[in-house]
Amino acid sequence: MKRPGNSDDPRDIARDVAAVGRISAVPSLLKLVCQNTGMGFAAVARVTDGSWTACAVQDDIQFGLASGGQLDVRTTLCREARAAREPVVIDHASRDPVYAQHHTPRLYNIESYISVPIIRPGGDYFGNLCAIDPRPRTVSDPRTVTMFKVFADLIALQLESEDHQIEVENALALERATADLREQFIAVLGHDLRNPLAAVGATAELMVRSSAEPQMVALGTRLRATARRMSKLIDDVLDFARGRLGSGMGIEALEVPDLASYLRDVVAEAREANPERGVTESIAIDRAVRCDRGRMQQLLSNLLGNALTYGAADRPVRVGALIEDQVLVLRVANEGEPIRPENLAMVFEPYWRPHNSKPGGGLGLGLYICAQIAKAHGGELTVRSAADSGTVFEARLPILLAR
Repeated sequence: MKRPGNSDDPRDIARDVAAVGRISAVPSLLKLVCQNTGMGFAAVARVTDGSWTACAVQDDIQFGLASGGQLDVRTTLCREARAAREPVVIDHASRDPVYAQHHTPRLYNIESYISVPIIRPGGDYFGNLCAIDPRPRTVSDPRTVTMFKVFADLIALQLESEDHQIEVENALALERATADLREQFIAVLGHDLRNPLAAVGATAELMVRSSAEPQMVALGTRLRATARRMSKLIDDVLDFARGRLGSGMGIEALEVPDLASYLRDVVAEAREANPERGVTESIAIDRAVRCDRGRMQQLLSNLLGNALTYGAADRPVRVGALIEDQVLVLRVANEGEPIRPENLAMVFEPYWRPHNSKPGGGLGLGLYICAQIAKAHGGELTVRSAADSGTVFEARLPILLAR
């Protein structure tokens, strides 16, 4: 996980102190450091350019620094280790040619010192594993330095694991919150919007049936059409929410002995709603099939609506359905301006609409839902389009035939 560099914000410091505190192995590592080196004080320190904070401490010499305690980073040698990203090791400070006059050993009255950088796997500098003692100790031994480096690497890996665990927990919490919002969203669409819309539709129907005034009948007819259109939009968004945000498009596959008649009903409804347009059909399904009848009607209705919207007004839309090699094939074809080649791969994406879409049309979910219905039946929906042959949407569904 990519992290920004440590900051001196008190909240970030508290977070990192707590993270080290959750690593159960750290106290044992610090005890081993003191036992194996004879050093009286060991710590895991969080080090930045501006602060030094003890995250975990083993204090056998009453140095007086506890977890969460801070030192002026300018008075520490961890600052040098951070700048060089290399260990700083001193066996006997008062005799060391480099550190005999250094302010840190003199300020804290220490003779032996070791500080090894703790660097996360991604390269971020966390701090240092360090130890001090007022007596000289041989800590420059390669085995001792290697031990410190191994322990520092283990701490870095554990910190990374802690961050990953927190990231996973946050993602799970977000997923739960998203699931709750999704359920609320579906509930609002399925209930809170449908109920008032049903009232609007009933009012429109009453205006059409009971009024003797042509103007009121026309108004009721328009209101009824608007209510139906809104209901269709709600259905589309519900299907999208369930399919895209939920567990996929749900179907209830049952044996349908007369699917052909139900498909013809959809064609008849399209003809009634578009009396000025030509719709031809050739439906030859002569056996029972296992499918979700309502979804199959929805699939054909959406494809027909799309063809009537974008097809040439003076040319008929052609509907075909038949069984080919145990596969149900459903085709809807129209003539007119073809779909651009670069757009063919986009037509089944949600919310995508072609450049020549009319204002106030659908949400761009119809074809996406068609593709999901085909997928839920174990099949697929494809499209081909050319100026000379028109646009053809074809669903091939390997629907199990009833015995």
